[in-house]
Amino acid sequence: QVQLVETGGGLVQAGESLTLSCEVSGSDFSFDAVAWYRQAPGRQRELVAEMASGAAADYNPSVEGRVFISRDDAKKRVYLQMNALKPEDTAVYYCNVRLRFYNHNSGDYWGQGTQVTVSS
Repeated sequence: QVQLVETGGGLVQAGESLTLSCEVSGSDFSFDAVAWYRQAPGRQRELVAEMASGAAADYNPSVEGRVFISRDDAKKRVYLQMNALKPEDTAVYYCNVRLRFYNHNSGDYWGQGTQVTVSS
């Protein structure tokens, strides 16, 4: 059974940094694509960053140059390094992975979310 657990959220001041981590439990799969989304109060969930296997990362223009997605396939972890945080980055951040199982099936999975609050 696949589960995603995000950690690293919290309350920071504007200009500070946070690194979010997403640990994927389970077995017999590889990462096909990984992504981070966020949802602020009263707003729709939006893509922050995504990285498909063998491809460069794509970023929401609002975070370009400040936020970096990475993955460690051996450790089954996905990271989001966020620098120079702004109050408008305040949201619940969700990890999303598309897995390719060794039996050739695939699946799309979400974490429970971690709150990031940036004070001005």
